Amino acid sequence: GPMIVALAGGVGSARFLSGLLDVVAPNDVVVVGNTGDDDWFHGLRVCPDLDSVTYTLAGANNPETGWGLAGETFATLGALARYGSPTWFNIGDRDFATHLFRTQRLREGAPLSQVTAEITRAWGLQLSLVPMSDDDVATIVTASTPDGPVDFALEEWFVRERCEPPVISVRYDGAADARPAPGVLDAIARADAVVIAPANPILSIAPILAVPGIRDAVAAHPRVVGVSNLIAGAAVKGPADRMLADLGIEASCVGVAEGYRDLLDAFVIDREDAARAPEVEALGVRTVVTDTLMIDRSVAASLARDTLAAVA
Repeated sequence: GPMIVALAGGVGSARFLSGLLDVVAPNDVVVVGNTGDDDWFHGLRVCPDLDSVTYTLAGANNPETGWGLAGETFATLGALARYGSPTWFNIGDRDFATHLFRTQRLREGAPLSQVTAEITRAWGLQLSLVPMSDDDVATIVTASTPDGPVDFALEEWFVRERCEPPVISVRYDGAADARPAPGVLDAIARADAVVIAPANPILSIAPILAVPGIRDAVAAHPRVVGVSNLIAGAAVKGPADRMLADLGIEASCVGVAEGYRDLLDAFVIDREDAARAPEVEALGVRTVVTDTLMIDRSVAASLARDTLAAVA
């Protein structure tokens, strides 16, 4: 079958990928995951987007939150609170095991790409989930506060501050010196199609493209298709619409397509945005209109099928 490379963030991308795996054999899928929101909590290395993809595709994620594990308990986090440890970033007891294992392997000298492969195998996944880089890249959100502009690590702004401080700018510390993880550029070059999965374009996809070599490799590919993460100007989940507006970017499928226009051969938008298809087409991007609200796996599979057909 066709070999597909997908650039992916967290929850929304994971839902799309679950549908993609109903259309394409898992062995023919390589997912390049965002690591810009990776951080240290309680001495452990946490990779939120990689774990959201892993847990979702393993059928083990919490369907209510979209992140974390179903049926999770939080006794460890509660015990840490006794010692005054900050507990604003929710880590469940079984989720802690993933981060313990990852941190141990990293300290033993294993690169993140190898550790990620070990974790996905342990969860029974057959696709390849590869971090964008084995080097550290940190997405930093500069936001407006009563005390003036403040730099927040992504999860600090996203979880602790609940996305409330208005965004002034976003940068990707370490990206300029990072290298693509082993196999990433080769997979893009060999792929029959490259998919930019539905995800926050600033927080999830841009960090991947900021790693030298990746954006150029995607731009050089003849069959690249993106899926809008906005429907009628609103994000299905998360702060993407407000963040885009804060940064002076139109919060719409057109605004998202504008940011990807140098990469895309086709772009998928929701039926609610059908009237805006001519504006996307005016960017030089073939536009497909379909249902993008993934209310269940069958819709996700239909969306994946329409997405791949756009660059068949």
